[in-house]
Amino acid sequence: MELLDAWTGAQPTKFGMEERALQRVAQLARHVCANHGNSNFEKLHRLEDPFRPVNWTSCRVGDVEFEDILYEKSVGEGIAKITINRPQCRNAFTVKTVEEMERAFKDARDDSDVGVVILTGKGTEAFCSGGDVGVRSREGYVGENRIPRLNVLDLQIQIRRLPKPVIAMVAGYAVGGGHVLQLVCDLTIAADNAVFGQTGPKVGSFDAGFGVSAMTHMIGARKTREVWFLTRLYDAQEALNMGLCNTVVPLDRLEQETVKWCREILQNSPTSIRVLKAAINATEANSDAQAMGGNSTLIFYATDEAEEGRKAYMEKRKPDFSKFKRLP
Repeated sequence: MELLDAWTGAQPTKFGMEERALQRVAQLARHVCANHGNSNFEKLHRLEDPFRPVNWTSCRVGDVEFEDILYEKSVGEGIAKITINRPQCRNAFTVKTVEEMERAFKDARDDSDVGVVILTGKGTEAFCSGGDVGVRSREGYVGENRIPRLNVLDLQIQIRRLPKPVIAMVAGYAVGGGHVLQLVCDLTIAADNAVFGQTGPKVGSFDAGFGVSAMTHMIGARKTREVWFLTRLYDAQEALNMGLCNTVVPLDRLEQETVKWCREILQNSPTSIRVLKAAINATEANSDAQAMGGNSTLIFYATDEAEEGRKAYMEKRKPDFSKFKRLP
């Protein structure tokens, strides 16, 4: 006991300082907790009624009516919403669908009152299931003019270069080319029924452009290999944990939460947001890599291997890739 007293008595300054330091930390913590959300700065920038109803009005661009999409703008708020309107095929896109989206995105860019764009799919079963395999040929996706192409690659670049944030509002399936669309958006709000994944290798397809570069930048090379090589599907929580989406909310609150994020963005400097978007995108692979990936896809579509994947999908059977050699 004497030894203990002597030892503790020899260190009064050290223990006293530590105790005072701990008390000070506790005091600061209590102060922060008590004043969290109550600073003048936070009060000044806090949204008033962030979940108030939004009033959408239907829009048209030029004289031609949209058939494959819905295009709307919020009244007096600066939010545009583009909805892929093909729920009968899980919002799979055709050449025409992409062309209509391009027109809508161009209008949203040119409209100085619009500050943020929502991209979504009609209904709750799918955000977008990718390209409509039913109109895929050996040269690409065929439109009404019978010219095959991969015009979704142009749409991807358009979304990336749009000087305004684009938010993917995802309910249900975001797979294949639809998953790549949500990847090239700036933010993704997912409903709790959302499903994410790449299915291309199952149907003789792939996206070696942003489908690889954007995903690798988000979730790392190892996970990107897993997503593409195994073609698994991931639920909303798994996607959130991987970094494929920003947040997950109940399905009935999906649009409400997405609009709230839009309203928060719209409070900020538009030029700051514009430059930051470009700066973040500049840290990833550029459009030259995307062009290389697109060219590879076009070449691949002309092969019997890709055709086996397409035909198997159309015939509702499992593809047989065993007849194609795995060359050294």
